[in-house]
Amino acid sequence: MKAKKFLKHTLIIGLVLTSFASCDDKLDEPLENFPLGNEISAEGQLEILVSSYADLYRLGWEVHPTIAIRGDDVNKGGGADQPEMGFLDDYNYDPSWWFFNATWNEFYSDIITTHYLNIEEIENINLVIEDQTLGNQYIAEIKVMIGFDLLQLVRLWGDILIPNSSSPVDFENLPVTERAEVLQYISDLMDEALPGLSNMRPNQRTDIPGGVTRYTALAVKAMANLDLENYTEVANATSEIIQSGVFSLESDYYNLFKMPGELNDETLLEFQYSDLGSQSTAIDDFNHLYNFYGPIGVGWFPAVEGVQAGWGFWEPTFKYIEFMLDRGDFLRLETSVLFTPNGVEALEDLGYTDLPNFTTVSSTPSGDAAVFTRDGDGFGNHNRALFHSGKHVLPTNQISDEVTRFNAGKNFIVIRYAEVLLMHAEALVSGASSTSISALEAVNLVRERANMDPLANVTLDDVLNEKYAEFAMEWGIRFADVVRHGRTGELNEGGKVYDPSNDRFLPYPTEQVDLLPQLNR
Repeated sequence: MKAKKFLKHTLIIGLVLTSFASCDDKLDEPLENFPLGNEISAEGQLEILVSSYADLYRLGWEVHPTIAIRGDDVNKGGGADQPEMGFLDDYNYDPSWWFFNATWNEFYSDIITTHYLNIEEIENINLVIEDQTLGNQYIAEIKVMIGFDLLQLVRLWGDILIPNSSSPVDFENLPVTERAEVLQYISDLMDEALPGLSNMRPNQRTDIPGGVTRYTALAVKAMANLDLENYTEVANATSEIIQSGVFSLESDYYNLFKMPGELNDETLLEFQYSDLGSQSTAIDDFNHLYNFYGPIGVGWFPAVEGVQAGWGFWEPTFKYIEFMLDRGDFLRLETSVLFTPNGVEALEDLGYTDLPNFTTVSSTPSGDAAVFTRDGDGFGNHNRALFHSGKHVLPTNQISDEVTRFNAGKNFIVIRYAEVLLMHAEALVSGASSTSISALEAVNLVRERANMDPLANVTLDDVLNEKYAEFAMEWGIRFADVVRHGRTGELNEGGKVYDPSNDRFLPYPTEQVDLLPQLNR
């Protein structure tokens, strides 16, 4: 029997879209035309806030690969579909590619037509209600969403535009802001938001379970300052999170990325989805389209018969797998990588003859070769990938009864406490000082959870290696790390050639250059 998936609370994206559509419609009306009732109240402001969460979670499938496919941790799998993403993986960029424009539009449309519009509407309601406390908190939460979106944009394109209102006309006339100024703007925006935010873990919130809190803002601030190489600010922000005492690492790394790990005490930001326990709601309006990451139908042997396959376009690299095997990092390897028989054979050909038991090749009842996970799903051979990402493939026995859509209901982890700890360690070994714990303590906390022996001392190499092991295939973290520290030779794996003078940032999308002449510089 499949485990029955519990229903989310109230803020899963599907409920947002259906329950609060009328709120979105009213946003175009003058405030004085609103009917009396919840609209001009804290409850009405909450409805407006919820629409911002809906757009934050409504992430196009192409956005994460555009952010994260570069690096030495993951490849775009083979096959004829989406060949341009293979070129992106090889650091060969073309501004006309559709997913560049789609990603640009995804973030900027959210910032302008949702987040800033919602801030303005909440501010309007604040003018006519007695208690502005909740309204100010909701505005602060939306500012954190804006900061997160801008962080993705600046990491992709470097010099970008910084919107400051819901007006598309104002946006069209914005100057291009240099990368360092954008990162400082994000840091300052988080400082602006901090006083209005709640001091708790996201999973402690009862109004919006998993919603933004003070610690989410501090994490975004730390990430922006990490890219600025302002390590003192990184240490200060991460120290406050650590000293809060409210976060801890999920004890079971394997389950962290699966249903039992949803909204745990490690999460600082997590996009929430649900199939609502029904095949009819296991659709894009309620879920992220995870098909990109999953195996194709050939060689797919799900434990629960009938669960659909994916597209086979998210392949952990040989370099990452060899790195993990060589250091004996087996728990994180089993969690992060799903093996096929051909992948195991290729590793054996490279001299890995004593592989861990989770790579064992078995036979299916029909006689096909497959590698089965501890949850019973089998991964056989096909022509697109030798490996898959266990972080992005949900065990089929955790999908709701009668639901066959691949990965239906799986949340998307964005920021977690392990990243806070290792950002803290990176800042300290790069010259900052700490008011909380040492770099060695931070690294060893993460290693302990992974069943790795503690280190006696820690260097920058140790921190970057730990981040490589911990965050492979997550949000382009590895790419950002090696580029930030000038270690771009790491990116020349599998025949790829990275040019430090040209390949850090993407070209502006052609469609945007046509619309925004200031980008043509």
